[in-house]
Amino acid sequence: MNRIGILVSSLILAFALISSMVFVVDQRQFGVVYALGQIKEVITEPGLHFKLPPPLQNVNYIDKRLLTLDSPDTEPMLTAEKQRVVVDWYVRWRISDPQAYIRNVGLDEKSGANQLNRVVRNAFQEEINKHTVKDLLSLQREALMDDVKVAVLAVVKGAKPWGVDVVDVRITRADYVDTITESVYRRMEAERKRVANELRSTGGAEGEKIRADADRQREVAVANAYREAQKIKGQGDAQAAAIYAESFGRDPQFAQFYRSLESYKSSFSNKSDVMVLDPGSSDFFKAMRSASGAGGLPRK
Repeated sequence: MNRIGILVSSLILAFALISSMVFVVDQRQFGVVYALGQIKEVITEPGLHFKLPPPLQNVNYIDKRLLTLDSPDTEPMLTAEKQRVVVDWYVRWRISDPQAYIRNVGLDEKSGANQLNRVVRNAFQEEINKHTVKDLLSLQREALMDDVKVAVLAVVKGAKPWGVDVVDVRITRADYVDTITESVYRRMEAERKRVANELRSTGGAEGEKIRADADRQREVAVANAYREAQKIKGQGDAQAAAIYAESFGRDPQFAQFYRSLESYKSSFSNKSDVMVLDPGSSDFFKAMRSASGAGGLPRK
């Protein structure tokens, strides 16, 4: 039993020792082997690898993929015309030299992101100070981003290289700070209202002008029509008077009789009409009193 226990214990110890000496490097990582705190080897190829057991040697992993750093804050920057703007950006970067990175930056990706954020922000602030808001919204934005990338590379590739590559620097948004944006919106709203009121006033004036012109044309048309009607009526009355004069001139007695009948007709148009006259002294009923007027009237 003692031999079996010793054998099992030995196997367990051997397995633990072998396990501590074997490690796997993923294709997305660098494997950094430390010996007593010093970098002994950087493994770039994926697969199964061996090292001495701890504490003689330890292994650490660093991401070798393309990483993205987004702007973490919204602190405003000043443009050339002293306008406060908020710029959102991102950087695409990767670790290319793990030894230089660990010596000059840190042991993990977070350390590099923090320092890179500071450098990129300073580069953006310096470049934005040279440009106007219009430049940020025009094609000059591309040149500004290129200048920022050059400035960042000058830092990370300087006297103490960081061991990183900066692949791209991009601006995702450039806008005024909230207070200025609200003020701009208010000015835009006021301007739109002013234009709308001006258009309404112009439309109202044009409408009044059109209505006045239409009224004038209507009055002129009515006056012309009334004038033509009166002219035609006068001509008709003149022709009628001429016809009457010619007809009555041929037989004055008949004309007088006809006019008396017209008077009677106008005077007694309704059954309720009442006239109080003296038949003996009034000429109104002369035609009725005459037994021989205009061919004679039948007596009732």
